[in-house]
Amino acid sequence: MPNRLANETSPYLLQHADNPVDWWPWSPEAFAEARERGVPVLLSVGYSSCHWCHVLAGESFEDERVAAYMNEHFVNVKVDREERPDVDAVYMEAVQAATGQGGWPMTVFLTADAEPFYFGTYFPPEPRHGMPSFTQVLEGVRAAWVDRPEEVAEVAQKIVRDLAGRQLDYGKAGTPGPEELAQALLGLTREYDATHGGFGGAPKFPPAMVLEFLLRHHARTGAEGALQMAADTCEAMARGGIYDQLGGGFARYSVDREWVVPHFEKMLYDNALLCRVYAHLWRATGSDLARRVALETADFMVRELRTAQGGFASALDADSEDPLTGEHVEGAYYAWTPAQLREVLGEADGDLAAGWFGVTEEGTFEHGTSVLRLPQDGPVAEAGKFAEARGRLLAARDRRPAPGRDDKVVAAWNGLAVAALAECGAYFERPDLVERATEAADLLVRLHFDATGGRVRLARTSKDGRAGANAGVLEDYGDVAEGFLALAAVTGEGVWLEFAGFLLDLVLDRFTAEDGTLYDTAHDAEKLIRRPQDPTDTAAPSGWTAAAGALLSYAAHTGSEAHRTAAERALGVVHALGPRVPRFIGHGLAVAEALLDGPREVAVVGRPGDPALAALHRTALLGTAPGAVVAVGPPGAADGGEFPLLAGRTLVEDRPAAYVCRHFVCARPTTDPAELAEQVGAVRP
Repeated sequence: MPNRLANETSPYLLQHADNPVDWWPWSPEAFAEARERGVPVLLSVGYSSCHWCHVLAGESFEDERVAAYMNEHFVNVKVDREERPDVDAVYMEAVQAATGQGGWPMTVFLTADAEPFYFGTYFPPEPRHGMPSFTQVLEGVRAAWVDRPEEVAEVAQKIVRDLAGRQLDYGKAGTPGPEELAQALLGLTREYDATHGGFGGAPKFPPAMVLEFLLRHHARTGAEGALQMAADTCEAMARGGIYDQLGGGFARYSVDREWVVPHFEKMLYDNALLCRVYAHLWRATGSDLARRVALETADFMVRELRTAQGGFASALDADSEDPLTGEHVEGAYYAWTPAQLREVLGEADGDLAAGWFGVTEEGTFEHGTSVLRLPQDGPVAEAGKFAEARGRLLAARDRRPAPGRDDKVVAAWNGLAVAALAECGAYFERPDLVERATEAADLLVRLHFDATGGRVRLARTSKDGRAGANAGVLEDYGDVAEGFLALAAVTGEGVWLEFAGFLLDLVLDRFTAEDGTLYDTAHDAEKLIRRPQDPTDTAAPSGWTAAAGALLSYAAHTGSEAHRTAAERALGVVHALGPRVPRFIGHGLAVAEALLDGPREVAVVGRPGDPALAALHRTALLGTAPGAVVAVGPPGAADGGEFPLLAGRTLVEDRPAAYVCRHFVCARPTTDPAELAEQVGAVRP
């Protein structure tokens, strides 16, 4: 019989609706139940494409005996971290403070006042590798709750006090300058893996936000080392197993430092961010590989993540059914043996493909299978044969049982996808990608915007055309505004600038403290044991720096001093953290590069449909000046019409013209794309 999760919209929660565990969703009623029964709360946090979340569920949550013990002695609450990032952030901070590490699944035991007193992640069904079994943990927590209640209460209260003392104060740190960004680059150079690309050791994550900083730093300063680190890392990832060599798109991370074997789940945020980075790398260098990967990743998102409503699903699972055993195992959809290649392509071509893709008899993954890589380009003479083989292998893979898809539409991640697809469509003359970006943006406005009470608010998620009940957090407002601003620049439709303004006004009103620091939740959001506030990047830009970037761009578009000041104050965190931990505040560093460069304001005016206008517009979009904003439209409106930057801009000798301003100084208007390219390109010292 289904439990209380049966009516939820989260695919992750629905996966647990038939567990024998009497799960509750996160709600006041769950904690009231714990108080009435006098038992602790067992909080389990995970997400749909999390491999070890599925393992824990299969081993323990589906076990009738374990479930009976949980139901008798606990109120069990299940949370989708992607739906409630605020709940996840608060308790993950406690887990990391107590244990020095964190991750998912996350298991936390709470009092009826939601105060944590014991933590963990995955627990096996039997003791192993120094870990207690899940049952032993349950029994130990139960014994402490019954036999030592004063100790439990004291521990819980101390943890809450310690968390409250972690309040951040970066509002007075000052804006980052050239010195801080140079120190950040030096810090990244020290952590750079010169042999394999990327930063640090295993596991190795795709550093999308850091790569964007490196590209912007090169554009502003001409630092060749920054560009080289970005280009070499992008090439290493694109040739590695972390990149899907058949279908495009990136896996979550590599389990090794060489990018050979990935953790196979594919997340929307990774692919949106990396799609944009590779497009920007092409913009800076003209790299054919960067162009190919950007377009293949965009096509992957549209083909495999787009929902019926026009938005983009959250993720594809790491696991899928092994056609030989019928078991769900990690990587079954993606791995190959030489024999499987020969079965699809024939003996000769199968052997060629094994060489092209690094597939060996010993295997690079498990059970003699290999993850496809592209260690080097094949001979030009075999380009046609390579493309044909790749297509046949993709068709054969499509007949395998596919990984599950989390169809939940997350506002923030769709904002990232809108920006990436809009820019790719403009750069590579793919209007279909701009259309997909516009459709996703339309969905966000239709489903996720709530104007109840006369003020726009943003819903965090939707599914199957139905908005979820959870409120948007700061990253939703920042990333959706960023997507709308990118779409406005590409399409020339000022309504997207207006929608971005709605969201950013709410950031100023509901997420910003008096000293300029930002919170992840609105001031009127559900009160947790601590109001979450984290400026550092995780897998995606932090809400703090995402909002700072969107505020800065909006200020450049509109001249709003309030938004500019808010962006500068928010960037105090980059002044403080950029030189110390640059790998974990890459997006903030990228925004700081835009601040130092201006950012430049580009207004392009002309008659609609004029090819000369289109040429100037595309040149403006292809400029490498960090964070430059672009407005395009007809001349003549005294107030600029939909774009304030167009105010007073006229044709030059009856021809389309571009106006570039920076730091309150404007260059001479130009009708020449080559001259415009110089005005929006790199500044060299």
